[in-house]
Amino acid sequence: MGEKLEITNDLSIRGLKPKVKPYRVPCVTGQGLCLEVAPSGGKLWRLRYYFEGKEKLLALGGYPAVGLAEARTRRDDARKLLANGIDPGDVKKAQKAAKAERAANSFEVIAREWLARYAPKVTARHIETVRGRMERDLFPWIGGTPIEDVTAPMLLEALRRVEGRGAVHTAKRLRMYAGQVFRYGIATGRCERDVAADLRDALTEEREQHRAAITEPKQAGELLRAIEGYAGSWIGRGALRLAPLVFVRPGELRHAEWSEIDLDKAEWNIPAGKMKMRVAHLVPLSRQAVAILRELHPMTGQGRYVFPSERGGDRPISDNTLNAALRRMGYNTREEMTAHGFRAMARTMLDEVLGFRPDFIEHQLAHAVRDPNGRAYNRTAHLAERVKMMQAWADYL
Repeated sequence: MGEKLEITNDLSIRGLKPKVKPYRVPCVTGQGLCLEVAPSGGKLWRLRYYFEGKEKLLALGGYPAVGLAEARTRRDDARKLLANGIDPGDVKKAQKAAKAERAANSFEVIAREWLARYAPKVTARHIETVRGRMERDLFPWIGGTPIEDVTAPMLLEALRRVEGRGAVHTAKRLRMYAGQVFRYGIATGRCERDVAADLRDALTEEREQHRAAITEPKQAGELLRAIEGYAGSWIGRGALRLAPLVFVRPGELRHAEWSEIDLDKAEWNIPAGKMKMRVAHLVPLSRQAVAILRELHPMTGQGRYVFPSERGGDRPISDNTLNAALRRMGYNTREEMTAHGFRAMARTMLDEVLGFRPDFIEHQLAHAVRDPNGRAYNRTAHLAERVKMMQAWADYL
């Protein structure tokens, strides 16, 4: 007969070799503690015990993560439960279920659920921005915590890290997103209050910043002459020439597709999925805008995008193309003019110089304009007036 195996110390554990079938080696101190050795070589602590006349096995962790001393402590804890008439196996199942429930109600899980619900209301790019900010700045610190256990100081600590790198605006936005997650958690019965609301005055005040824009007629004229003389790529120059005439958001301009544009009707119909507010938008095209597009059509009209990337592939110009062109023309995009600034230029000068009604302007900017009864205007509201406005604007430019 071979030597009887027993566990006395770590050396005796390390000497245990795997066999074809699993086998168990008892601990010398007894009381049901043993080590099960798998054919793969893995070692798992088990406690053999009896409860209500039935033999049971309780897993106590794997070796070497759980050493001999810790295994004995876990055995003793289990036997205390037995002495009080409690099955340690049932306790472990309950703890596992509670842990799973806590994980299912974590801030990250609920935030991702909220993002999925929020997504249809905004653009895919916006959702990716919000998700990225949360993954970088919130989830590492509070993501694993059950949402009901997240406190205002915990959230503030995470936001202070963002402020610490100078991203004051991002910290403010994250507080707003967190508040929406908490309110969604309240609505779905996973938490009782929005702790983000407690931080309304706790973050650093943000100095108001506006995107650089030219809104004075003389300077606008200088900019337009600079654009006409721009010696960059034909596609980039075409986008620059069209930008002030349509004053859409830069992302909407660079993603323009020929299938959306009807040159004969002089209309550009932007689908809801591309718009910030997820509402389809109609841009009346002036004679000047149509002329620019007709110039571009022989070059890019066989493809998908009006302004395709020169690097090839089915993708538009990059989001930095227009600002880079402005910089090459000598404009400081922090202080003087940005691609987004064409919107402010149009908003200001259509009102102050040409005298058009503010609601016509705001609607053409695709802002949330409502009628006297509080209803959102549809994409064709005041179309005749907007057609006249867009032509008058192009003539003025």
